[in-house]
Amino acid sequence: MNMAVTRRLLMAVVGLSSLLIYLGAAYVGYVLLLPVWDSRPSPAMAGVVVIGTAIVFGVVSYWGATAQLKRSLDAVELRRARAPDVYQQLDALVEQMDIQTPRLLLAELPVPNAFAIGGGAGAIVVDRRLFRLLSAPEFEALLAHELAHLETHDALVQTVAYSLVQTLVGLVGLVLFPVVVLSGGIARSLALLRGDPSSWSRSWFGRTQRYALQIVAVLGVAVTLLILGYSRRREVAADDRAVEVTGNPIALARALKTIERASKPHFDPLRQLYVHGETDTELSRLLSTHPPMDERIQRLKERARHTKTIPRRETS
Repeated sequence: MNMAVTRRLLMAVVGLSSLLIYLGAAYVGYVLLLPVWDSRPSPAMAGVVVIGTAIVFGVVSYWGATAQLKRSLDAVELRRARAPDVYQQLDALVEQMDIQTPRLLLAELPVPNAFAIGGGAGAIVVDRRLFRLLSAPEFEALLAHELAHLETHDALVQTVAYSLVQTLVGLVGLVLFPVVVLSGGIARSLALLRGDPSSWSRSWFGRTQRYALQIVAVLGVAVTLLILGYSRRREVAADDRAVEVTGNPIALARALKTIERASKPHFDPLRQLYVHGETDTELSRLLSTHPPMDERIQRLKERARHTKTIPRRETS
């Protein structure tokens, strides 16, 4: 019995000490932040600074990641003299689009695929095997799809958007951090004073901490899903733009189908840039940067029923 009383008194002392420490820390933080709060800029100015900083950081991150990606690929530029027919296709497409002629880079990718990266006029990275796997119209449609991404700066826009939402989520987390620390500390201190340490999570302060953490987590998941959804919409838009400039939806559908068959389902850090992305389950589809391949192909076939295909070489 004496040991139980002693244990209860010890927990009360520890709880009271902890409570005083947390309250003292909260007061010191309040005193230190009060001058900062008094000299705070206007909400409009603060918003401009935060958004501007996030955009600059996103652009710098994008250019840095693009340069690093180019170095890691060990890609070589495809010279015009080696592939005049390919460049004839490229020039004809560029002439119809609001874009400078990008560099064509050849690389040994983990799977036969292609993707566009920015920087200046941009570049299109193509796996060497695609020249063997795709017919001329199919390769042209694939080029048009990647040019569409460069035309609207999709990779840059997505990187900047991610930087913005990451900054906003970080600001929310920063605002809620004192609430999380203080509410959790008070909850644990009061639970010790009551002699029931495990009850802290059921108290009002404990629930407040849990709700604050859930807000940050839900916000992070929500903005991530929004960005992934935007990425999937841009893939569909790139398909549409490719059909618009080539007039041949079936060629793009066949190119996608060929790439899908040639691809093997294994981990690849470049997958989010590819014209083709793997989607197996409903969850993986929700978390994918690309729409399901079957849906894209079916959509292109539907468009083919309403589009008269005119091969480019017959109109030149």
